[in-house]
Amino acid sequence: MKFMMLVLPPSYTSILPDTMPGAEAVAQMAKYNQELADAGVLLGLNGLHPPSMGARVTFPEGKPKVQDGPFAEAKEVLGGYWIIDVPSREDAIAWACKVPPVEPF
Repeated sequence: MKFMMLVLPPSYTSILPDTMPGAEAVAQMAKYNQELADAGVLLGLNGLHPPSMGARVTFPEGKPKVQDGPFAEAKEVLGGYWIIDVPSREDAIAWACKVPPVEPF
């Protein structure tokens, strides 16, 4: 069974472009990612830029309109994800419970 685990960092909506987590947080996440890989359950993962780096493209009257981020109405923002392949929902939850804490930057 494939599952997607999402990272929703606190305060991510207000982070400035190119802000990076501390070295310890990066090391903890790298260790966790390696554990997933070593267990043979990791299919894919990626971190995402904060909303301040984003853009929204809409098509009013059929023409593209670009709005730069951040977007004030965002309540939860995706900071990254993992896709894992495990035997059950319970296994996915067990892996999710091992994710290192995602602290505000």
